[in-house]
Amino acid sequence: MEQKIHQGRNVKRFREMLNIKQEALAYDLGEDWNQKKISMLEQKDVIEDSLLKQISAVLKIPVEAFQNFDEEQAVNVIANTYSFQDFKDNAVASGFSYQPSFNPVDKVIELYERLVQAEKDKVEYLEKLLKGR
Repeated sequence: MEQKIHQGRNVKRFREMLNIKQEALAYDLGEDWNQKKISMLEQKDVIEDSLLKQISAVLKIPVEAFQNFDEEQAVNVIANTYSFQDFKDNAVASGFSYQPSFNPVDKVIELYERLVQAEKDKVEYLEKLLKGR
């Protein structure tokens, strides 16, 4: 059975990855929007193309990401394609041995945390600017 893409859930995932609150997205979409409408939108399986284009422009994420992203499928592809043991075996077989002095996962987490903090700082700065109007 083919799994259907849930566009509303994808909007929510990308919004949360960017650390953007529902209220902020509503504000950027215009005066017809509020937090409750964003919440309802994120529950919809399918979102109209014109609205997806607006959301895409606000979040700076391609429309296709909302239409095609399937988290479970992405995780399965990664899990079935890559394993650290495969990487080590292939590296040694090819005469190349890669043994970092740090944990690459820790570096990814560190980078993610820095990105999240930068986004929080940006939101805080923009909120101060809006209050100063």
